[in-house]
Amino acid sequence: MSLLSHPRYEIIPLKSAQQALVAMPSGSEVSVTCSPAKGIGATIELTEQVVAAGHHCVPHISARMVEGREHTTRLATAFRRMGVSELFIVGGDQPEPLGPYRDGLSFLRDLLETDHGLHTIGFPSYPDGHALIERGPLHDALHAKTQETLQAGLRTFISTQMCFDPQLIEGWLRHERAAGLDVPVHLGVPGVIDKVKLMTMGARLGIGSSLRFLKKNRATMGRLLLPGGYEPSMLINALEPQANELNIVGLHLFTFNEVEATAAWAESLIEATANAGTR
Repeated sequence: MSLLSHPRYEIIPLKSAQQALVAMPSGSEVSVTCSPAKGIGATIELTEQVVAAGHHCVPHISARMVEGREHTTRLATAFRRMGVSELFIVGGDQPEPLGPYRDGLSFLRDLLETDHGLHTIGFPSYPDGHALIERGPLHDALHAKTQETLQAGLRTFISTQMCFDPQLIEGWLRHERAAGLDVPVHLGVPGVIDKVKLMTMGARLGIGSSLRFLKKNRATMGRLLLPGGYEPSMLINALEPQANELNIVGLHLFTFNEVEATAAWAESLIEATANAGTR
């Protein structure tokens, strides 16, 4: 599967992140989330560890947790110091912003005025909708952020948030393509993780609407909770045939820090595909 050629492993700044880092395949692409409970400092600290371990690290920064222009400048300095060249900006779920940034776009504009040293900035996208933001404003903000990043001379991409409905993802993406969004897409897929952990962590992390899809589709829900019932390639297989047409360039694997099992699954599938190609 071509989408598995360069998977990106998402990890969370929790105690289990250390074990996840040990299990990470050599030279991986690693995405470090920004936890409302732990704060941006925990993201920066884990990013330093990921970089020191020899991986390509993409930290997430939650705009609503940035305290202002001075904080933005300090973050830009930290990116340059660590050699971070790629960033992922989210608006964040902080009920009230710690500073002037209520969304990713306002933070992006100030960040672009700093000496950040970045060459790529990515943004989340929501095929299944957002719990707190209407689809219209979501659409407008996504297009504005990608366009302003490109106009600043940087590369950009979007990563889909967790969604279990391939038809919904494809329909949403075709609509966005028709509206002029032509940037690369990373398909967000849950890795090989404990099913109960997927449900509980999903609820904690705000993946409510995608989990509601499972509740509405009881057959899918039943398969997910059965032993061996969920397998990450289910979603990949459904969208792989349209990947080139829709400019889906890779996978963003939500590991919930269970990297070892997810990496083993990815490597075995890559090996199986390679062996099939030599027959």
